[in-house]
Amino acid sequence: MTPDTPIGRRTVLLATGATAAALAVGAAVPSADQGSRETGATAPVAAAAVCTLTKELTEGPYYLDGQYVRSDIREDKTGIPLKLTLTVVDDDTCAPLKNALVELWHADALGEYSGFVGDNGHDEPDNGTFLRGGVLTDARGVAAITTVYPGWYVGRCVHIHVKVHTNVTLTPDGSFTGGRELHTGQLFFTETITAKVAALSTYKVNTVRRTTLAQDSIYDDGGASSGLLTLTPLGSTTSAGYAGTLTLGVEQG
Repeated sequence: MTPDTPIGRRTVLLATGATAAALAVGAAVPSADQGSRETGATAPVAAAAVCTLTKELTEGPYYLDGQYVRSDIREDKTGIPLKLTLTVVDDDTCAPLKNALVELWHADALGEYSGFVGDNGHDEPDNGTFLRGGVLTDARGVAAITTVYPGWYVGRCVHIHVKVHTNVTLTPDGSFTGGRELHTGQLFFTETITAKVAALSTYKVNTVRRTTLAQDSIYDDGGASSGLLTLTPLGSTTSAGYAGTLTLGVEQG
């Protein structure tokens, strides 16, 4: 298997800064720091007038078209809970983007992708849909998706792939078609938390050597501007899981 490689740059926006009241949405996140850390503090997710440009990243070799529109993509997969709140904004105005489809896909605890099971050296059932899907953003530009903390595969750190589409058509079978793809990127996890997750029994069965965030060929140590999630614990133990938040900006022009 060939690890993902970077592709060309695109201006996308991650909103940060002092004018957070411009677009407050009520989700639990740590205070000002956009990096990931374990803390019980809460503050609104918000877009602001000060915007950081960052690069678009490869979709990788494991994308599949036509996945389900659903807020919970876990199916029967084991792993600690991960509750994501992703806010999509316009890169020119910082205004929230309503009815944009935020689509995710990622590896399970064994580092295997649905539709490609076996590529990471493990044997398990493959229905082609687990840990894949997306939701439409609400009026605040927010997409809330429940999944599990990803595992890792050969040559890559723990990550989640993300696409943002507009003007999609929902289909009777629960999927979507058409529309315009505005952004392809990846979400990343701080190493201190991933190391704790990797020590749990569910994840220790993954026999592949883990690539750390610092060793990854895609993540460039750019913090939130490169997709690093802000993580807050859902309970008092690692196995209780995490909430993850990030503000994504997209080019509509």
